[in-house]
Amino acid sequence: MAPSSPSPPLYPLFADLRGRLALVVGGGAVAKRKAQALLEAGARVRVGAIRLEPELARWAEAGRIEHREGAFDPAWLDDAWLAIAATDDAAVNRAVAAAGEARRVWVNVVDDAESSAFQVPARVERGPVQIAISSGGGAPMLARHLRETLEAQFDDSLGALAELLSRERERIRARFPDIARRRRFFERLLGGRIPALLRQRRPRRAQQEFDALLARDARPDNAGSVVLVGAGPGDPGLLTLRGLRALNEADVILHDHLASDEVLRLARRDAERIDVGKRAGGGGVPQHRIHALMIEHARAGKRVVRLKGGDPFVFGRGGEELQALRAQGIAYEVVPGVTAALACAAYAGIPLTHRKLAQSLRLVTAHHKDSLDEVDWRSLTQERQTLAVYMGVAMLETLQSQLIAHGRAADTPFALIENGSRAEQRVVVGPLSELAERARIHGVASPALLIVGEVAALAGELHWYGEAPLTILPHAPLLEEAA
Repeated sequence: MAPSSPSPPLYPLFADLRGRLALVVGGGAVAKRKAQALLEAGARVRVGAIRLEPELARWAEAGRIEHREGAFDPAWLDDAWLAIAATDDAAVNRAVAAAGEARRVWVNVVDDAESSAFQVPARVERGPVQIAISSGGGAPMLARHLRETLEAQFDDSLGALAELLSRERERIRARFPDIARRRRFFERLLGGRIPALLRQRRPRRAQQEFDALLARDARPDNAGSVVLVGAGPGDPGLLTLRGLRALNEADVILHDHLASDEVLRLARRDAERIDVGKRAGGGGVPQHRIHALMIEHARAGKRVVRLKGGDPFVFGRGGEELQALRAQGIAYEVVPGVTAALACAAYAGIPLTHRKLAQSLRLVTAHHKDSLDEVDWRSLTQERQTLAVYMGVAMLETLQSQLIAHGRAADTPFALIENGSRAEQRVVVGPLSELAERARIHGVASPALLIVGEVAALAGELHWYGEAPLTILPHAPLLEEAA
C-alpha cells in the first residue's frame, strides 16, 4: 500500500465568539474546562449531558450555561457556531462530529484529531495577547511543553503593552497614515524604553514616553538603504540574530536561489520577494540587473535586503555590489553569514584544521573553467592543507586530474557534501583518484562543497548530522600516525 500523503497544515485563526452559541457535549471535568474557556471568550454556552459535575450544575442553576439533559440529540446543535465533544464515549463523540459535519458546524473532539474539524491550541495569554500553539492534534504534549516554555519567556507587561497600543491605535493611524512610516514608528517604540517601563510597573511614565514619541517630527524619510545578509548554507538556525532582524525590517528581499525556503519563511510576510539567483549554465538574473534592482528600490525609500547563500564576501560578489551602491550614494551595511566551507564541514564532522593533519585552509571557487585557468595548482597540492572548493560539481574531473598532476597524492581523502546543513544532506567520501567516478555513481548535484585533504578522512569517524557518509574510507595510515 502506498504511504498516505501528509496532511496539510491547519489554518490558524482567532474566533470572535462574543454572544455566539457554542455547544459542549459532556458533563465531566474535561467538559467543564472547555465550557469555562468558552465563557471566558464571551460565548453563550450550551452543555448537553445526562449528568453534570457539581460546578457545571451550579453554573446551570445560576444561568451561566444552558443545560440540555439526556443523551446526545443533533438538535442540540441548532444555532451553534461550534461544538466540542468531550464525553468519555467514543461513539457519542463521533456522532457529534458527524452531526456537525452535516450541519456545517465546526466540531472539536477531545483527543481525537481525525474526527475533529478544528483543534483547540495550547495558549499563552498576556492580557489581549494570545500565543496559540498547535501540533495539528497529533502531539498535544509537545504543544503543552512549548506553551510552558513560552510562559516563562513573556511576563505580564506584554499584556499592558498590547492594551496601550490598542488604546492609542487611532492616534497612531492618524499621525502615520503611511504604512511604511507607521511600521518604523512601531519599530522605534518596541525597541525603545516603553516596554521596559511597563515591566517596571510605571504605566504613567510609559504613557508620557509614548506621547513624546508620537509627537516627534513625522516627515517621511525617503532615504532607502541596502543590507547584504549572509543566509548561511540552508539551516535557518545558522542565520545570525542581526540577519533575522534585517529580514524582519525589509521592504524588499532580493534573494539567491541558495537562500533556503526555511530562511525566507523567517522574513516579514508582507515583504516583496524577488528571486535574483543565478543558475548553472549562465541562467538567472545577470549581476548588472541585480545592481539596478537594489538601487531602484533603495531610491524609492525601501529597505532592501540582498539575501545571499553563505556569506556575502566569500565568493558572493558582495564587494561588487557594495561598489555599485557606493557609486550611487546608497547607504548600506553587511551582515556576515556562515560560509559553506565552515558549515558544510561542521555538519559533516570534518574539522577544517587539525593540529596533526592540517595547518592551513584554502578556499577556491570552481564556478566555471575560467576560474580554474588562473589557479596556482602547485600551491593547492601541499600536504596537511585543507582545500575547500565552492561550486565545483561540474568541474570534478578537472579538479581531480589537475590536483594529482601537480603533486597531490592519488589516495588523498576527499569529501563531497551535498546540501550541507539541510535535511537532505549527503556526504560522499573516497580517495582523490575516484572523486569524479564516485560523484557520478551517487548522482551528486549542486549545491555541493568539495573538501580535499587529510581531514576529510575524519568524516566517517566524526559525522553526527544526517546519514553516515557514503563509501566510507578504509582506515587511513595518516590518522593512525596522528593518534
